[in-house]
Amino acid sequence: MAGSRMKLELCRVAQGRSRLGVLKGLGRTGQHSLEVPGCLLHTHLGSVPHLTQDTLHTLSNLPSVTQVTLSNIAEHQDVLEEFKGGFRKFAGLHDTVLYCSLHDPATPSPTGYTTNKTVSVWGSGGRIELTVAKFMALQKSVQPDWYQSMADGETWQNGTSRKRVRKSVDRTLAHLDECLLLHQKSQELEGVDVFGVVEGGDILEERLRSARETAKRPVAGFCLDGLQTGCMEQTLRTQLITAVTKELPEDKPRLMQGVGRPDEVLACVEAGVDLFESFFPFQVTERGCALCFSFNISPDPELAVLELDEARDTTEETQQNGDVNLDDQTQMTSFEIDLKDKRYQDDFRPLVEGCGCYCCKNHQRAYLHHLLVTNELLAGVLLMIHNTAHYHAFFGALREALASDKLELLKRRVLGERGGRKD
Repeated sequence: MAGSRMKLELCRVAQGRSRLGVLKGLGRTGQHSLEVPGCLLHTHLGSVPHLTQDTLHTLSNLPSVTQVTLSNIAEHQDVLEEFKGGFRKFAGLHDTVLYCSLHDPATPSPTGYTTNKTVSVWGSGGRIELTVAKFMALQKSVQPDWYQSMADGETWQNGTSRKRVRKSVDRTLAHLDECLLLHQKSQELEGVDVFGVVEGGDILEERLRSARETAKRPVAGFCLDGLQTGCMEQTLRTQLITAVTKELPEDKPRLMQGVGRPDEVLACVEAGVDLFESFFPFQVTERGCALCFSFNISPDPELAVLELDEARDTTEETQQNGDVNLDDQTQMTSFEIDLKDKRYQDDFRPLVEGCGCYCCKNHQRAYLHHLLVTNELLAGVLLMIHNTAHYHAFFGALREALASDKLELLKRRVLGERGGRKD
């Protein structure tokens, strides 16, 4: 909005388009900030899956921004309106910035349910159709610090026609204009920021038109939609993002939706993306897997060798699945190990040597294997602790690499040792 406190301060633009800086002025009072490149805290109804608030806050360097989604919240609208205190208070969240998006990036939504005036979200009770009026009523009941405007994002499938993509861009811009009009009339949303959504499928001209038109509106930042994992090759995604970001103002953040794999994050950062949704650790946890990829750029040679050995410690199955199954987010990737595999039943090492999370400091791979094969709930808790810590540490290493001109070294660490385990 015109009076937005949210300001992106860039300290450097490295190697072409990779941006390093701080997003300041977050929250109603503007006291929060978020380093970029960075990620949000992915939640289901305000709770990180498998973790209580007390357990979550044993982790250090958590993002200051919590993401909630209308797909989870919409069916509770009546309760929130009766409560009147907003979702942050309702969920017992403290000292965090609340960002409300439309869909849950960890849960693919069925397509074919958008109209000129509505979009649909899918909660536990099924489909909920949203007009702009209902969408904005939900935002008033949630009372976020910033939210994504309503958008028609159903053009990510291969083979979507040019006509359908053009209609998606037109609808999304019309929804944005309506949202901004209602936003400006709402006392409940005073001081709340709006992110415009850039659509356009895989058609460059429509992507550029969407970016240019959205940038003309009084938005605080931009969501790049329809580029999620599985919808297109990384080369095409990078080309589209690079072209789109050239049309967007330098002082406003760009949030990538639906991309979480480390290799894709690196490519998107190099194309000019600032923020990501951190749903990937949850998906890895649900597979019974642990993130184990290396991102150490320390000059300590012993530590570097140790982490490279860890990176090699992946199964042959991981090697096969790493690059092939781009269209299926449920498939195991080359950045994780499958602890259900029998090879780990007598492996008494931590998940990752040198990791400081509670799981790695107190338990072994063999114990996690036992918990998984016996379907113990503790398995999800311990895996989510480690995967969350590992993923956010990766973003810390990414910022360090940009600050010290070591991005190519980081890419070699993350991508160069993506082979199977050498037993």
